[in-house]
Amino acid sequence: MDAGLIAIGAGLAIGLSALGTAIAQAKIGAAAIGAILEKPESFVSVLILLVIPETLVIFGFTIAILIIYVLK
Repeated sequence: MDAGLIAIGAGLAIGLSALGTAIAQAKIGAAAIGAILEKPESFVSVLILLVIPETLVIFGFTIAILIIYVLK
């Protein structure tokens, strides 16, 4: 029973962080296309803004690893 709950917790950590990242990147991506069409020189700053939400998945992955290996 404990192993199942640990697996569910790790899955939720990664799944929910990925879902949050997907929602953020969808909104940023839509705005980024408009910004690049108006000012093509803003590509680098828009690319950086698209990469920032990916840290949420890295945090979720780190928490999932901690859940699996520390609570074992």
